[in-house]
Amino acid sequence: MDRHVHDRRRFLALAGSLAATTAAAPLLSACDTGFGGNGNPGGPERGGSAANEVTGAFDWKREKGTTVRALLNKHPYTDALIADLKSFTQKTGIEVKYDVFPEDNYFDKLTVDLSSGRASYDVFMLGAYMVWQYGPPGWLEDLGPWMRNSSATGAEWDQDDFFPNLLGADRWSLKAGAPLGRGGQYALPWGWETNVVAYNTEVFGRLGLKPAESFNELRELAGVISKRAPGAGFDGMYGIAVRGSRSWATIHPGFMTMYARNGLHDFTVENGKLTPAMNTPKAVAFTEDWARMVRQGGPPSWTSYTWYQCSGDLGAKKAAMLFDADTAAYFQAVKGASPASGRIAFHPGPKGPDGSLATNMWIWSLGMSARSGHKSAAWLFLQWATGKEHLRKAALAHDHIDPVRRSISQDGAYKDKMRHLPGFLETFETVVGETKIQFTPQAQFFDATTSWAAALQEIYGGRSAGSVLNGLADDLRSRAS
Repeated sequence: MDRHVHDRRRFLALAGSLAATTAAAPLLSACDTGFGGNGNPGGPERGGSAANEVTGAFDWKREKGTTVRALLNKHPYTDALIADLKSFTQKTGIEVKYDVFPEDNYFDKLTVDLSSGRASYDVFMLGAYMVWQYGPPGWLEDLGPWMRNSSATGAEWDQDDFFPNLLGADRWSLKAGAPLGRGGQYALPWGWETNVVAYNTEVFGRLGLKPAESFNELRELAGVISKRAPGAGFDGMYGIAVRGSRSWATIHPGFMTMYARNGLHDFTVENGKLTPAMNTPKAVAFTEDWARMVRQGGPPSWTSYTWYQCSGDLGAKKAAMLFDADTAAYFQAVKGASPASGRIAFHPGPKGPDGSLATNMWIWSLGMSARSGHKSAAWLFLQWATGKEHLRKAALAHDHIDPVRRSISQDGAYKDKMRHLPGFLETFETVVGETKIQFTPQAQFFDATTSWAAALQEIYGGRSAGSVLNGLADDLRSRAS
């Protein structure tokens, strides 16, 4: 599930203080992290990779007797992993010791551990966006050399089976503004979420409504439901649940998806510098329309809404629609999970003016510490945890969705499991090729998007969208200078 507890104040404070203490040093330069070109202080020589030390035939048992330490976020993916760890130990002879933290302090723990250089953990969960924070200082191992070494990686791992947009989302050159999909592979996709619309089929049927195919239709639909649903027997129901808290996470699901479908950008790169673009005339008009949609068809206490409230309201029959992670709706839709289960269907959501279904995503990934003393064993663990055998078992026996591997998404047993959810598979297959990280990679991502969410709240409250977004853009420019 999209279990981001999205108040990142402590995470931002930690990251900000670390950036301040290193501002005088070239740690954020892709030219020289101090650890060599792949951020690997433990390699055989500066700029090398420990992967080069692995030779001979591939062998799952090559690190038998080693212990790998993992830091994990409390999540259904983690539950599936822990339930299957005996399989890994039997396969490799490697013991895995792990700590699991709830997300309200998970990233605090990870940030402190990585920045300290202690390397308490060999492997860990991280979001793809965190690569932009953890990669430039050299905290993450470049997994590319491990992937390319046939002595270190078994043929059955099958790199080409990953959806390429997911694998590319964890690959970056470490240069602010540079596109993803190039440079080092600083994490591996493990589980992900695409942002689409889920809706209550009961209220749609009773009111004679159909899912919106354009953003104008969505705005109108949200308002109509808020007005008509209570009179149709759905007391207290409103039109659409979207996030609204003062957090970066308010921007990344439905808002950024619809923003991208309108051909809009958060930043542009001009003469090698990032320039804020959320105050262009088209961006201002879209943002005002989004705020109007929420005022007319959203929850009364929208400015406090995280994924949890949005998902819960869909399940409790308080919200007729949810524009958020497909998994946030999935966990309400499964049989017996909520009052609305059995009445939730999925739809790709509105297209952009040119028919675009560009969709933003969140990816839970797995990474390795650049300071790990057990890299060969850690790579075997990452290889197994992202491999076909474990991920198929996790998808079928547990709730590890959406699949990062094409073979699992097309697996007959997986499709049978998901087929009872109206529109889920069709929606996934419609948007998967159009789904990617729609943001511009940069180390200040969390700070910038949290400020953007604060601006969105001001516009929702009645302030001029143009004035607020011009002020935001000026502020972001001044921070970058």
